[in-house]
Amino acid sequence: MRGAWQVFIKELRDALRDRRTLLTVLLSSVALGPLLLVALSVLVADMEARAEARDLYAVGLDAAPTLASYIARQAWVVHPAPAGHEQALVDRRLEHPVLVVPPGFEQDLAAGIAPELLLLTSSANQRAEGSAGSVAALLHGFSQEQATLRLVLRGVPPAALQPPVKLQRRDLGDARARAAQFMRLLPFFVLMAVLYGALHAALDTTAGERERGSLEPLLMTPQPRWALVLGKWGAVAAMGMGVAVLACAGFLPGQWLLRSEALAALFQYGPRELALFLALLLPVAALLAALLMAVAIRCRSFKEAQASATVVVLAASLLPMLTSFNGGSEQAWHLWLPALAQITLMQRVLEGGALGAWDLLLPVLVAALLCALCLADVARQLRTAAWR
Repeated sequence: MRGAWQVFIKELRDALRDRRTLLTVLLSSVALGPLLLVALSVLVADMEARAEARDLYAVGLDAAPTLASYIARQAWVVHPAPAGHEQALVDRRLEHPVLVVPPGFEQDLAAGIAPELLLLTSSANQRAEGSAGSVAALLHGFSQEQATLRLVLRGVPPAALQPPVKLQRRDLGDARARAAQFMRLLPFFVLMAVLYGALHAALDTTAGERERGSLEPLLMTPQPRWALVLGKWGAVAAMGMGVAVLACAGFLPGQWLLRSEALAALFQYGPRELALFLALLLPVAALLAALLMAVAIRCRSFKEAQASATVVVLAASLLPMLTSFNGGSEQAWHLWLPALAQITLMQRVLEGGALGAWDLLLPVLVAALLCALCLADVARQLRTAAWR
């Protein structure tokens, strides 16, 4: 262990010597939490503002005073549609749907003929499509009001046409669970930050040393191979764990930057969530360090190791997508897959769910087993790596 400690100090010093890479990793890790929260809060605030906005762009509304009066009573603001509004909707330059009123609207309405309104939107224009529902609800309210007035004029009570069955909808989702739907990307980005935090150190301490020719003198020392492997792995794991701590801790001050009041009230991230995040991420940081070393030790140059490491990065990126095949629901086998288990449990933490002892222990055991296998493979490859 004394030899392993000496190798650990040496490798950690080498990793910290690359100031430019280290500064990039640290700044990205520290800024990760606040930047993600700000981006999500801006998105939610924009959605809330659009839900509260009452702007209607219309063409030919002057020929329909009855409809214009109803829209004004609902506190909507009418704007004339710009020229070329159809192409503007297609090109996403216009962010509101456009209501087209036919010239004979008022005459048909007075004659009891149902006039046809046209609501222009574009399914490729997400902002306009999102506002189309509010406009459709406004027009539906006008249609109901006109139908009620016609029944009253004919002496028919409007209650006679009420449906015999009333449907009530109740949302059983917890407030934190609803807020967590906007935060589904946070665990993924934290995991990827840990991966990239250990990536450079893992490649440099294996393929990088072989390319520089510094691996041979290290192998000629009397230290056993397992001491060399443990020292190198400890330095790489320390880099990944440091990034995990910084990335998770960044969410604490990041909450101050939330622009959406509703999201700020629902997003609860404190010392408990921070401790659970670290308990989940530190074991997988150790596993990723060993896995990246096992991949890079087979490469003869740093560039070749970078190309080979993309397989690990791609696997860590695609594993969380397996939840989409189950409709986003959590399955028992998710906890047996590294990366997927961490993202699943971190999402549960954000939703305010409880984590049992087995939920925390199982990913640790799987990570420890795979980490030991990777380190054993590195030690086996290290025996002849310098002379290949």
